Amino acid sequence: MDLQEKDWIEKQNDYQDVVILDVRTQEEYAEKHLPQAQLLDINDAKNFMEGLEALDKSKAYFVYCRSGARSARACSVMQQYGIPVTFNLLGGILEWTGPTE
Repeated sequence: MDLQEKDWIEKQNDYQDVVILDVRTQEEYAEKHLPQAQLLDINDAKNFMEGLEALDKSKAYFVYCRSGARSARACSVMQQYGIPVTFNLLGGILEWTGPTE
């Protein structure tokens, strides 16, 4: 499900186990990322798929990238892989107004 920043943040309160997932490159992540975000680069297909295997399918995943396109693709792949609860941040980190690290 695609959500604007405000709704994306509020929706996290609906779940006990939440993971913030950054699907950009290592370089993008190092430049700026959301607090507590885990990196899983969707452009590195082999490592992305291996990373999916390690994810707990019972958790809720809030996924973002630079603009929202890669994270939308990641959510789709994750759902096909059996991870049912994924939320894409519309506009990505480019439109993020909250804190970053």
